[in-house]
Amino acid sequence: MKQDPGWNQTAGATGAGVSRRGFLKAIAVGGVTVWIAPLYSAAFGALFEERILRGAQWNPADGHTRFRIDGHEKVVGGKVFARDIRAADMPHWPKQQSHAFILRATLADRTYTGFDLASLGDDLKPDRVVTAEDLARDKLAFPGFYGEDMLLPTGKTPAYLGHAVAILIFHDFARYQLARGRLRATRDVVRYGAATGPLDREPWGVFRYVRVGGASPDDEDAYSSLKDSPLFPTEKKTLVWPSAKPEDSLDARGMRAAGQIGAELAAPPADWLVMKRRYTTQSVDTAALEPDNANCWYDPATRSLHMVLATQSPQEVAEAAATMVADSGFPLEHLFVHPCYTVGYGSKDHCNVPFYGLVAALYGDGHPVRFAVDRFEHFQTSLKRHAFDMQYTMAVDRKTGKLQSFQGTFTGNGGGRSNFSPSVVMVAATAAQSIYYFPKNDLIAVAEATRAVDAGSARGYGTLQSMAATEMMIDEMAGELGIDPIEFRVRNALLSGMKNTQGAIAGGALRVDEVLERARRHPLWTERAQRKRDYEAAHPNERYGVGFACVQKDFGTGGEAAFVRVALSPEGRIVLHHTGVEIGTGMSTSQAVMCAQWFGRPADEVRTAVTDWSDLPMVGNVDTYTVKQEDQDRLSADPLWTPVHASPSSASNSVYFFGHATKETARVVFEHGLWPAAMAIWSRGIGGGQAAPLVVRREDARWTERGLTANGLEPLPLERLVKTAYESNFVTAAVGHTFNRWQWAEADFSVGGTTIRRPLDGLAVRHGDGSRSAHPYDVIKRANIFYPPTQRNNAGVTYYSANAALAELAVNPTSGQVRLLSHHSVLECGKPVVEDLVSGQLQGGIAMGIGHALHEYLPLYEDGPGNGTWNFDRYHLPRAHDVAVWRQTGDILPPISDTDPPKGIAEVVMIPIVAAIVNGIAHAIGHRFTDLPVTPEKIREVLEP
Repeated sequence: MKQDPGWNQTAGATGAGVSRRGFLKAIAVGGVTVWIAPLYSAAFGALFEERILRGAQWNPADGHTRFRIDGHEKVVGGKVFARDIRAADMPHWPKQQSHAFILRATLADRTYTGFDLASLGDDLKPDRVVTAEDLARDKLAFPGFYGEDMLLPTGKTPAYLGHAVAILIFHDFARYQLARGRLRATRDVVRYGAATGPLDREPWGVFRYVRVGGASPDDEDAYSSLKDSPLFPTEKKTLVWPSAKPEDSLDARGMRAAGQIGAELAAPPADWLVMKRRYTTQSVDTAALEPDNANCWYDPATRSLHMVLATQSPQEVAEAAATMVADSGFPLEHLFVHPCYTVGYGSKDHCNVPFYGLVAALYGDGHPVRFAVDRFEHFQTSLKRHAFDMQYTMAVDRKTGKLQSFQGTFTGNGGGRSNFSPSVVMVAATAAQSIYYFPKNDLIAVAEATRAVDAGSARGYGTLQSMAATEMMIDEMAGELGIDPIEFRVRNALLSGMKNTQGAIAGGALRVDEVLERARRHPLWTERAQRKRDYEAAHPNERYGVGFACVQKDFGTGGEAAFVRVALSPEGRIVLHHTGVEIGTGMSTSQAVMCAQWFGRPADEVRTAVTDWSDLPMVGNVDTYTVKQEDQDRLSADPLWTPVHASPSSASNSVYFFGHATKETARVVFEHGLWPAAMAIWSRGIGGGQAAPLVVRREDARWTERGLTANGLEPLPLERLVKTAYESNFVTAAVGHTFNRWQWAEADFSVGGTTIRRPLDGLAVRHGDGSRSAHPYDVIKRANIFYPPTQRNNAGVTYYSANAALAELAVNPTSGQVRLLSHHSVLECGKPVVEDLVSGQLQGGIAMGIGHALHEYLPLYEDGPGNGTWNFDRYHLPRAHDVAVWRQTGDILPPISDTDPPKGIAEVVMIPIVAAIVNGIAHAIGHRFTDLPVTPEKIREVLEP
């Protein structure tokens, strides 16, 4: 392995003698200096990005890249993930690798009294056993987000199935592997006492969204969450809501509005059809093909902790880990975090595994300790997609076919730890409207605390459950009304400028009407009746059906933030650094390609998961969802304050939110570096040079295969422009920070005497090579800062992308098997950055949706994965033959114009296929299922005479 020339082996653990290229100082937390050892440092280049990221193969003629920049290594199996790293791979670690295994409770209805390792004998006895008593003595506890009892103390009832009770550490792999197998095969290793029943806890979170619109969609709402407030119970456990007595408080007004909606649905007008249904969905494993892992080393001699991690949120882990250890009895001065490539589908966002790895290292007797679960343990412990129980009441006017009211309760099973369950159920409720406009709604979201395995931020984030249910009900309503299902959707589509169920207006054009029209013209839909007759005549033992569904999914969190550094080297290479984490979505490729708008080609060098932003030392120190307006106003006077420092890679946020940061930072370099360099070249010579006879505007600048031109001026290659920018001390690099609360923060920034208002809240620039300033980057003091008001948190969502699915299937009435014959999708994603990545997301998302509709299922409690016996032998992930892999087609709506922003689509692509399949089964056999997955057993049950 090549060695970082700045790395000092002797001083390495303390950070002394470290080069800027190697280990970069990021933050100081609780007296601990936190260093980020990014995977792009020379010391780790042989393992990571310097071998994997090959640069985009760009075709300037058509503006497309041929491959993902990590595509070759993915195909040949050369991509390195956190799970692949051992102590021997780390140049400054001890070479002996220790291993940790966690004992877990498999019952959660009786007290835990201890464990018995007698079956291991003396030969397989652990070198170290860590219990709750050790953690209490040494003052080690989870960061607050993760809850209590990192290890369960004796005498307590486990909070959930799979609750960790002890960490066993082995200093050699062979004994570790044998011991783990023996303990798994031994009954009664974990001991229990008196039966107590499961813990009875209040919900993790409860929310209520009430809206009563005006006389038309354009009129002011009588009441809405955005205009007024969401509602919260006065007693969570029993769901006691505020009083609706006549008074002018927001709560009372909201409860009166909810009461009026309920009374109208209970005694509806004669022309209304009121439909009530209960929909349930199952617990699902995210099945990330990299199981959870961490490899950490605590060096007591230098008071240093090193962590190799698989996480979607490295910034959060670094800060929380530093605080966690600083508050303990273990001396810590330096923390080194190595964020790695990973794949998680949300399951590695705020996952607690890094902290178990941290604790194992603290008790590792100076050895690096690897905590890497096998697939049984991953099923037992990894974050699950929430099981939902939903009560729907929906009303439609029979005469007009217009939806009138929507009342719903969305109960998500959050399992034993809160994780993101409050947010998941909130998003489920606010997204349940799907593509429709409702004049009135009353939507309640409840996140239950149960003994099930933790549920978290799995792909779909509650909307998979709620919007699929909405599409099932809409389809059934259309049948009751005798209206074509797509026509019924068209009549009720949420159009541009209309309000959502929180009273907010979505950003930009909503194009769901175009998506619906495309689907309505597809042969699968127009020919469905004839195809059914023909297919069933040819296959008398099968029933044919075509189902349709269309949804629009929000993307983002309402608290999105990112840092980006865009730099031009003296040789004209484009270097991009980003806080975003590459989790398999192709984020590194798309961010590289976004640079082409301003530099004529993608970034030559891309570094992800970067956490050192000392060139723009902004501080984010509030909960953006609860901060009061007066506090935001006061704090924003500090030019380096921001509500959120950096977001994890989640919530379909990379292409739009991360991309905004990339493009706006690159824009600064172009406008203050390349454009003035171009004008300087074009203006050389007598009389103002070649530019003088022409009208030259910056907005007319265009990149061609030969270079930058405008209005017929000589094309200038990037390398020539960069050379001039360096010589003239123009801007050659910039660091930008962005923040979005369903609207972009913006401020005025003055660079080179020119003041421009930008959708950034932080900016630093480098002039030339930076040598003429005290610091390479000059922080530009912002002026007239605007942060979206805190009330905008109540919008719930303002960014949508739409997706429709047609599913063609056949049902065997005897076996109950559903065979997917073909499927077609229509996707609206703004302006695609890399169309092949969009196609890949669409295909992968559809496969996950098919699994959710027909195959994947986990029991919630004692017979579920919490008992440690589940693996893919019992869990049916869809295979190629399950997803009609060779008979899937799709349309991507062209953008309205080339200025359209791209939209986040990583989650929406998996949702409509679920309801399309269920609706297709109804078309095939005449029965509508409301409980997922639709298994052969359920089908046989309804078809049996």
